[in-house]
Amino acid sequence: MVYTKEILQKKLEHVLLKNKMKISLITITYNSAKTLADTIKSVLEQTYSNIEYIIVDGASKDNTVSIIKKYEPLFGERIKWISEPDKGLYDAMSKGIRIATGDVVGILNSDDFFTSNKVLQKIADAFELDSQLDAVYGDVHFVHPNQLDKCVRYYSSKIFKPKLMKLGFMPAHPSFYLRKECFEKYGLYKTNYKIAADFEFLLRVIYKAKIKTKYLPIDMVTMRTGGASTSGIESHKRIMNEHLRAFRENGIYTNRLLLSLRYIYKVEEILWSKIIY
Repeated sequence: MVYTKEILQKKLEHVLLKNKMKISLITITYNSAKTLADTIKSVLEQTYSNIEYIIVDGASKDNTVSIIKKYEPLFGERIKWISEPDKGLYDAMSKGIRIATGDVVGILNSDDFFTSNKVLQKIADAFELDSQLDAVYGDVHFVHPNQLDKCVRYYSSKIFKPKLMKLGFMPAHPSFYLRKECFEKYGLYKTNYKIAADFEFLLRVIYKAKIKTKYLPIDMVTMRTGGASTSGIESHKRIMNEHLRAFRENGIYTNRLLLSLRYIYKVEEILWSKIIY
């Protein structure tokens, strides 16, 4: 068999790709037709190519599945997707994690998108430089749904330390990338939480299990306001109650006063964002 230059190049690329760490990226969708294309395009634009893109759709009634099918050919073998009823956001996330075959797993919500095309490359570099590293996290920023270039709040994870979780602090969840083996060791998201299963999970793995984490000083994700954790007084009441429950279930003491202190920092964050951006 005669090997042309093109065939040899493809074989070399295949070998190099096999030796690179695979990142499984999960997007949960339900009636996400208005924003999903932005999310998918930001994944396609990433310079890091050894990814597995998993879309878990909750049997959407709008045009979501048509959008997935439109972009599916552009991923080739790198995409997996399902569309079926689920028991909510965290059930769908856990479903995606079970499907994942990558070394590292991250979540990109269907109304969010990567802030730059080098985010996954920087994440991969951090893990490849430290084989003992369990997770990385960085910054995100919020924008108004109708003004995507205007930052309304910059959420920096720079100040985060595990002990601050007792005050309700957590690294920005959309920036959190964890080795798949940690999910296998410590479990998945609890589906009986409505809004704060991400906090409970991070409390379980960061504070209680003491995994090794690293902060990356980059803006990873652009988030539209109006999600489950940013929409109104009732959601904040539920967050407080579910945070208290998370501490009880993990045998860690805190109280409402301590958990309320983070709102002072949150207001300061919003004010600084208005001044700077």
